Amino acid sequence: MELCGPNMSERGRSLCQVKPLPCHSAPLCRLQAGGPHIRNLSHQPWVNHPAPAIASSPTVAVRHRVSGATAPGCSDPECAASGLGEEAALARGVSTGKVLVTGGGGYFGFRLGRELASQGMSVVLLDMNKLPCDTPDGAIFYQSDIRDYSSLYKVCEGVDCIFHTASYGMSGPEQLRKEQVESVNVGGTNNVINVCKERSIPRLVYTSTINVVFAGKPIEEGDEASVLFVPPDEHIDHYSRTKAIAEQMVLSANGCSLKGGGLLRTCILRPCGIYGPEERRHLHRVMVNVERRLFSFRFGDPEARMNWVHVDNLVQAHTLAAEALALQRSCVASGQAYFINDGVSVNLFEWLTPLFLKLGYSRPLINLPVSLVYSAAILVEYLHVVLRPVIGVPLLFTRSEVRSIAVSHTFKIDKARRELGYCPKPYSLVDSVDQYLKSRQPRSRSPLFSVSWTSQLPRHLLVMLLLGLSLLLLMLSCMVSSN
Repeated sequence: MELCGPNMSERGRSLCQVKPLPCHSAPLCRLQAGGPHIRNLSHQPWVNHPAPAIASSPTVAVRHRVSGATAPGCSDPECAASGLGEEAALARGVSTGKVLVTGGGGYFGFRLGRELASQGMSVVLLDMNKLPCDTPDGAIFYQSDIRDYSSLYKVCEGVDCIFHTASYGMSGPEQLRKEQVESVNVGGTNNVINVCKERSIPRLVYTSTINVVFAGKPIEEGDEASVLFVPPDEHIDHYSRTKAIAEQMVLSANGCSLKGGGLLRTCILRPCGIYGPEERRHLHRVMVNVERRLFSFRFGDPEARMNWVHVDNLVQAHTLAAEALALQRSCVASGQAYFINDGVSVNLFEWLTPLFLKLGYSRPLINLPVSLVYSAAILVEYLHVVLRPVIGVPLLFTRSEVRSIAVSHTFKIDKARRELGYCPKPYSLVDSVDQYLKSRQPRSRSPLFSVSWTSQLPRHLLVMLLLGLSLLLLMLSCMVSSN
């Protein structure tokens, strides 16, 4: 599951031609799981597609400023060479302590920018959508698209660290918009890397996702060394595939030469689902489906567990990651990937119990076969796309979401603790539920489908009809194909 910004607009803007820059004698990163390198990116379909909107993701704060002196114990040749470039930059009077947050108008990106500004940093927030609140003191907001290279280049003047949290297509109907997902997640990331090289920005922290290593098979307490990287072409959803491609791009850019001297240092954070105060993506969608009585069943392994991360813990992780790319920390995070979560694993339905109780409903008691729910997800995805101009078909689960819920996939954070000094604080979903219920708008009375006849049917019956219809259609298609 990922962390992305809230509502996306679909206003089209021309997508700039991406011009990859040379990486002069720079070593490729040490890929954590041995995934294949990117090939033929220039032929990817996102290059000339119309641009949608930006989403968003995480947070951070940088407590240490980069000095011109080489950090004690910085024996890494890449780190030492980069230090010379930073000394030269300081000699030219280039400002430090200025950061850019892509996706700064989304839930996580905005909290990131607000935290950075409170730390005394000079912050640039960039997003396709307007900010949800007033611009924080110490921050500047630009409403623009990361796929517009010229605009991105302009706002990056004087920036010494980019937090690339913008993405699209993490959950719900967005997952089905292939061209938009590719143009933002791959094309936008390519622009961010190129502007780092051109603007001599030495640090790039990229917010990836656990989806890049999860393909529907159980993972118990996986770590960065043991969990295999899933090749992009083996993912069943566009979001996971494009995030996998983007992650490899960012890791491969580690060690590339900067135009003004020095080397680009990059690192990857792989968070799970985000929760916290004012979070609207996951909590709101689940809550609406609970009230519609669509969340009246469960499926998969009843003992399946997963991780979640509180927004403030993710802020801490990004803060530490940015510091660990600097000379003072001997570039320890350079070219590395880290799993980030609260340090505990939970069963989804048990974890959501406070939400059910607050809304006056009992936890799901009906157990359905995973194959049936997965088949229904395939059908509903198809109906959602085909019938979208005529009827609003609700998307309870996508295929990738069914897989995420059905099996355990948990990850250790030992590496982040050891190398970054990450120490997550304990939080509870109950607090977030209470805050959400106090702040949300009055419950909408809109029907489940945008046609009148469905209002005469019980909600749970509609769900069962969809499940049954999906299974029937799949059986018929198998019979036809076998003949």
